[in-house]
Amino acid sequence: MSEQGDHNVDFLRQLANRIKSLRDNRNLTQEDAYNDTGIHFGRIETGRWDPKFSTIRRISEYFELTITEFFAEGFEE
Repeated sequence: MSEQGDHNVDFLRQLANRIKSLRDNRNLTQEDAYNDTGIHFGRIETGRWDPKFSTIRRISEYFELTITEFFAEGFEE
């Protein structure tokens, strides 16, 4: 796999972990989050879907975070 591909896999894994952590901290199931947002959290949390930035923004708003706050934890450079 190319270096860029490795970075994408790492990023998607970090994104999945961040979203799962936020959801778990609020005691929400994937179904709860889906019903509230229409976003399929399961696809993101398993790394099967690379969401658009607009979806990430909607997720951060759902958790009442700015984009900066959303990416402040759980992501390595």
